Amino acid sequence: MTQPAHAPRTGQVRWVTGFLDTPEEHAEEAETFWSRVTGYHPSDPRGPRGEFTSLVPGEGDPHLKLQTVVQSAPGGLHLDLHSDDVRGLAAHAEELGATASYLDEGYVVCGSPGGMTFCVVPHPASRPAPPATWPGGRSKVDQVCLDIPPSRWDDECRFWADLTGWELVDQDPDDEFRRLRRPGNLSIQVLLQRLDDEQSVVTGHLDLGADDYLVEAGRHVVLGATEVRRTPEWVVLLDPTGRAYCVTRHPVDRPAV
Repeated sequence: MTQPAHAPRTGQVRWVTGFLDTPEEHAEEAETFWSRVTGYHPSDPRGPRGEFTSLVPGEGDPHLKLQTVVQSAPGGLHLDLHSDDVRGLAAHAEELGATASYLDEGYVVCGSPGGMTFCVVPHPASRPAPPATWPGGRSKVDQVCLDIPPSRWDDECRFWADLTGWELVDQDPDDEFRRLRRPGNLSIQVLLQRLDDEQSVVTGHLDLGADDYLVEAGRHVVLGATEVRRTPEWVVLLDPTGRAYCVTRHPVDRPAV
């Protein structure tokens, strides 16, 4: 089942960045782990407190960054939506039911109706990074999965489709997954997952695509990750800071279904 896209009246999403929110005491550990997992090198810190770091691929623009925060539960993650019209896209998000805090720094901190944090930021990137090649095959952080409680499922799916203007793809009405069909020049796609149990807010986690997901998950364990659960389609892991993420079997050269 495919639902029609709804284009925003103002502002378009030109790029998506996954932001790992990490307490200061674990920031260095997280940076080292994710740099080794992705093969990307950390940029120099930036921001008023040196709280922002990009993981820079050898080719293409960064799509994964880290932020040092005062407090963050394990698995802290938010999205940056890049736009040529920051205020226009933020205003559209508010019309759709989001909260928004307009900051002097030039970006807007928002919350979806279900409580998922995202920022609307200026558009500086457009070149997707290729997958990294390892002895066991290629891999890439190429997806943010939004974990949505059942009571928020339909409303949250509609919100993200309307906000991005991307096609909402539903493979099976009874399936717990829906996907937003991203434009071809983006590194990160957005997957929506309906949880079995209720939780207070919508959260998110990173997914990696891999040519051989079991071999790739084993590489992560050697680098310091902990395997939590294995299924025929993905492996759930914790990074050394306790952040949950998945290595999936979807190929890195086409979207996950």
